[in-house]
Amino acid sequence: MAGQDRGTGPPPPDATIAPGGFGAPAEFATLADLATPADPAARRAAVRPRARGQGRAAFWREGLLLIVVAAVLTVLVKSFFIEAYRIPSGSMENTLRIGDRVLVNKLVYRIRGIDRGDVVVFSGTGSWGPPAPPRSGGTVEVAYHSAMWAMGLQADGTDYVKRVIGLPGDHVACCDAQGRITVNGVPLREQSYVYPGEAPSDESFSVTVPPGRLWVMGDHRGDSADSRYHPDDPGDGTIPESAVVGRAFLVIWPPSQIKSLPIPATFTQPRPAAAAAAAVPLGVGIAGLLPLALARRRLRGRSPSGRR
Repeated sequence: MAGQDRGTGPPPPDATIAPGGFGAPAEFATLADLATPADPAARRAAVRPRARGQGRAAFWREGLLLIVVAAVLTVLVKSFFIEAYRIPSGSMENTLRIGDRVLVNKLVYRIRGIDRGDVVVFSGTGSWGPPAPPRSGGTVEVAYHSAMWAMGLQADGTDYVKRVIGLPGDHVACCDAQGRITVNGVPLREQSYVYPGEAPSDESFSVTVPPGRLWVMGDHRGDSADSRYHPDDPGDGTIPESAVVGRAFLVIWPPSQIKSLPIPATFTQPRPAAAAAAAVPLGVGIAGLLPLALARRRLRGRSPSGRR
């Protein structure tokens, strides 16, 4: 019976797809057989379109992921670490020229305080400049401009770049008998950064910088509307420390202008405040002599007969 069953039963399914064989037409083959054609050329032809489509999808997914990651990293770096700014005017020539791109360190003032001589970028909103105009347009346009601003590709036009001359509590004045600006009575030698041929200032002023504020000036003194020209603004033309975005430390463009922006030597010279600082090590030295003096006195007080 088993032999009859084999002879009269239907042929095995594999026989139906054999090239040139007998049995059911190829279009009645099983799905598994169609998925893996026996002919190598047919197999490659069946797999190639599917692989090509999967490759395109993977490419676009990876590309989109890279764009999103790059945008997120750009926003994070811009918000907390370093941001690039374009110099729009000649108020800091020749230190910074129109069109220069500078890197601004936004983290440094979380580690140390602002120093005299630092070149800083600060927001003029609420002090020198008018409030930033509201962004007009539809929701998509506003979102686009906000994204561009977040990535540092667009600015609102209220940021300034200047050099810090006076810190909170400093008395900044112009000018002494030699025409120099003084800070706490100490004259500044500014030839290394002030625009060639210009006087330190054509305007006279005498200001004590209020707490929490800074006196700032441009290096191109004849073309800089700096603290000297804002006497009616809050703080007699000074700016709030809280408005400082960060310290400009490197010019990165154009290639001919690539350079660092160190603090000029004139701001590291001795100041009147240094005398008070010198009293500290002097006092420590005097205090250190006291134990030696007491020990010497005790030795003198011992008589020779007391020795054993």
